[in-house]
Formats: sequence, C-alpha cells, structure tokens
Amino acid sequence: QVQLVESGGGSVQSGSSLRLSCAASGRAFNSLTMAWFRQAPGKEREFVAIIGWSAGVTYYQDSVKGRFTITRDNAKNTVYLQMDSLKPEDTAVYYCAAEQTLAIRPSREAFGSWGQGTQVTVSS
Repeated sequence: QVQLVESGGGSVQSGSSLRLSCAASGRAFNSLTMAWFRQAPGKEREFVAIIGWSAGVTYYQDSVKGRFTITRDNAKNTVYLQMDSLKPEDTAVYYCAAEQTLAIRPSREAFGSWGQGTQVTVSS
C-alpha cells in the first residue's frame, strides 16, 4: 500500500493558478504510475491527469488540456498538478492516486491507493 498526502488546494478567482502536491511513501516511487482525479459536489469522481513512472508519458482529460500540467519529482517522491487559467467548473476535491503498474489507464478502477483529497474552489 502507498500512503499519499495532498496539499496546495485553496480558494481562488477565475483565471488564477494553483499547484497541488502529492507526497508518496510506502513503495518505490519510481515504480508508481500517478494520477489526479477530482470530485465535484453531487458528481462522480473523474479523471484529470496521469503520469507514467518515468514521466515520459502523460495524459489529460480534454477539459484541462492546455491548462493543467502533471509532473513528478522522483527524488522527492512527489507528483504535482499545476493548474492555470482556473475556471469555476474546476471547483472540486482533488485526489491523488497511485498504482504500481506500467500501464497508463485513466480510470478509478486502475488505482488502489488514494489520498485524502484537497479542496479547490474557483469563484467567478
């Protein structure tokens, strides 16, 4: 099992930026595929971005392409989500997820380890 702790959420205005961080422990970080999901009130948890163990592969939900960037620092056991040009519809609890796999599968079912979530609120 992997322990994940997110940070960096907050309340911002439309057009602003935030950077989320997720610190991992418990498994060799460079063997983990990492992802970010989000869940808005009354909605199901949805995929946002994913990054492979080597950081050479990334994939995004269409609505965040060009605005969000997922990166990882294997030396710090941390994955990041840089969120620019935020919109009110980005408001949600953001969750970090991890799985020891080489596969890149942007679905909840592919991940067995989850963080506690961090709230992002974007006002217009």
